[in-house]
Amino acid sequence: MCLIILAIKSHPAYKLIIAANRDEYYERPTAAAAFWADMPDILAGKDLRAGGTWLGITRKGRIAAITNYRDPSSIKSGSPSRGNLARDYLSGRKNPVDFLAGLGKNAGHYNGFNLIIGDKDDLHWYSNRGEGTRYLTPGIYGLSNHLLDTPWPKVTRGKEIFQKQLSNEKDTGPDALFNLLADQTIPDDKNLPDTGVGLEWERILSPIFITSKIYGTRSSTLIMIDMNNHATFIERTFDPTSDHASTSKYECLIENT
Repeated sequence: MCLIILAIKSHPAYKLIIAANRDEYYERPTAAAAFWADMPDILAGKDLRAGGTWLGITRKGRIAAITNYRDPSSIKSGSPSRGNLARDYLSGRKNPVDFLAGLGKNAGHYNGFNLIIGDKDDLHWYSNRGEGTRYLTPGIYGLSNHLLDTPWPKVTRGKEIFQKQLSNEKDTGPDALFNLLADQTIPDDKNLPDTGVGLEWERILSPIFITSKIYGTRSSTLIMIDMNNHATFIERTFDPTSDHASTSKYECLIENT
């Protein structure tokens, strides 16, 4: 994932809303979101190269999402896939604190990442480029390819639009949230971060929805869990060779644990 906007206990009808874009090279093979044949409790897209995922939920309400931390100067070749961390949490039974404690020194083996894990009622954020674990109290959060709530233009803009939508219950439906995720506003150069990829790529990577010849937003995903623990998962995937997009929707009542 390259942008995650989430609202925790900040809406009268939903205890959790996640709106997220996954940005990736077009050539990387990917399976659209579905319940996994080998792990049938997991609903997520799948990276067909390494076997992990960027965002998923289980029938019991476990949730995991991951973004890369952009720092090309620190990239290590041969490091394990970061998407496997999200997969391993979804498929396991450890609570977030124990799972993150279990990472221990192994977290340094991975290239930079942000990991959000938890369940329908409690979420935690951790980055191997940050300073420990943070429990996410009720509120609105934004995460891209730096640390949580780093005020990159796409994060700031996404949170501002999201906040306005949450203030009007009619604007919190899937169509409005997908419109947020489709925003291609490019900020002024003076507001761009300097992450070491050069100005041209900072411009390309700056909108909420990214397009280029080789890299861009591959999918947009919504997870909405209401006060009765009814979960709605909607994914919109994009074909980089055309204007075609396909949408899939799953609904389920989260099982009691």
